[in-house]
Amino acid sequence: MRQVGITLLRAGYRFVCPTPETQRRVNARPGNEWAGNLVDIFGWSRPFRRQTRPVPLVELAMVAGMLVADEGEWRSRFRFSTLGRNGFFHSSFPTEAEDSVFFGPDTCRFGALLAAYLRDAPPPARAVDIGCGAGLGAILIAQHDPAAEIMMVDINAAALRLARVNAALAGVDFILARQSDLLLDVSDEFDLIVSNPPYLPDRRRRLYRNGGGRLGEGLSLAIVGTAMERLASGGTLLLYTGTAIISGENPFLREAVLLLDGPDFVWESVERDLDVLGEELEEGPLSVAERIAVICLRVTRRT
Repeated sequence: MRQVGITLLRAGYRFVCPTPETQRRVNARPGNEWAGNLVDIFGWSRPFRRQTRPVPLVELAMVAGMLVADEGEWRSRFRFSTLGRNGFFHSSFPTEAEDSVFFGPDTCRFGALLAAYLRDAPPPARAVDIGCGAGLGAILIAQHDPAAEIMMVDINAAALRLARVNAALAGVDFILARQSDLLLDVSDEFDLIVSNPPYLPDRRRRLYRNGGGRLGEGLSLAIVGTAMERLASGGTLLLYTGTAIISGENPFLREAVLLLDGPDFVWESVERDLDVLGEELEEGPLSVAERIAVICLRVTRRT
């Protein structure tokens, strides 16, 4: 799979992964029923007939087990998205399986936030990306601070498999990967903890999407609690997450502040996007919200 990624990047392949709703709409347009090029196959997840795609790269993907056949149609099991100079394998569209691995606009915004933080922050001796998904957070830290000990953890084994491939593709295969529920299976303290967790309630409990709790805030609150226990002196948590806004109030932040109350931590919260995923407000638990905001919560343990 890594060789497929290398070949795509060398060929100038670029694909900006949109939201699921955008991908659904674009794929539904007349003329988009079948793949016409490599971006259609590995980006838009469109089907193709093998005899119409005899290019060596497709053959290479077939040998790597990346393609599946169904009644004469072939599809890629994975998408390949690009961000800056890096490429990331993640699950094909639609992401219906419980262990799907997600990469999209939220991932890219998280990456921009982390990159800006790293430019001005002291290099960490030990860092971890909780719920790493496709591995973006850990990869960016490793590329910026290669001397650091860096871990990526996820409860989803499928995510870790792809994160390892993506790390190798980015030239930072020294990142340690560990399957863990938060940091339960990881020891010691960290100078930097980053996370871009799921923040929606999901009745199907898909790992990449289900934030738990009443409004999808449960996992984000658990990450705050974990960071309070595992941050080293002067260490920082950078949490990029979403939250329901109800009657102008932020229920997640209200609970997080209660956790952080005391002399040991300083924190700040900034809304990075005022209104995302409006379709989630139509039904279910989030139908009581007026909007979903994306925030960055930065928490530092005092020295």
